[in-house]
Amino acid sequence: MPPAAATGFRAAVESRDIDAFAEHLSPDVVFHSPAVFHPYVGRETVEALLRLVFVTFEDFHYTDELDQGDDTTALIFRAKAGGKELEGMDLVRIGDDGLIADFTVMIRPLSGLIALAQELGPKVEAAGLKATPT
Repeated sequence: MPPAAATGFRAAVESRDIDAFAEHLSPDVVFHSPAVFHPYVGRETVEALLRLVFVTFEDFHYTDELDQGDDTTALIFRAKAGGKELEGMDLVRIGDDGLIADFTVMIRPLSGLIALAQELGPKVEAAGLKATPT
């Protein structure tokens, strides 16, 4: 059975409840983007980034869910960005507080990732969001 935070996050995304998904993020959540090497850290930063992603994707929907035990769930999705179709995976790891502590996104094909980066990059820059060098 998937962790409650992963289930709640998925339900919030599927219902397009932009405000509800943030309550499932740990205060120190680490977000690994498919487009940049360094992660984004902290609930406020990750929430702002995911809000931009949320409005950038077209036809976003989860297709599958893979439960890897008590603390890891993979949510498989399809979407469009910049007119390109893409497939991706949200790899969600739950921390000791029961909230999403680590969130990794993978996207294929490269043409879909490039289209997403071109659509999202200027929005992220305008919002002043920065990845955190480790």
